[in-house]
Amino acid sequence: MSQAFAFDLKVARKKSGLTQQDCAHLLDVHKAKISLLEQGKTLPSVLEICTLSILYGKSFESLFGGLMEEAHRGLKDRLTTLPEISNRWIGRFIRHNTLNRIAARLDEYDPTDHGSA
Repeated sequence: MSQAFAFDLKVARKKSGLTQQDCAHLLDVHKAKISLLEQGKTLPSVLEICTLSILYGKSFESLFGGLMEEAHRGLKDRLTTLPEISNRWIGRFIRHNTLNRIAARLDEYDPTDHGSA
């Protein structure tokens, strides 16, 4: 997990004036979970992501922008090493078009544009 993401969570919590205990209660998790999140040792669930976004008054993209960048970089790398498939596979044309669309989205990605993802 990105250390920048963990740091951003901690900063957002501190700016909000909430304690780890407050966040744990509001997320309905043990305080240790908040500590692990802020140390970068675990990732939040989707429900926790949504709740954190509401708690800190930040959009998903602004709160988790670092993770989105990490996801884009990783996907871009793995896309270039995707194994070829048989020419006899019936879905090869659809797959090819989908892979081209994914590559185009990755090329167009602007980490400062919080509306795209």
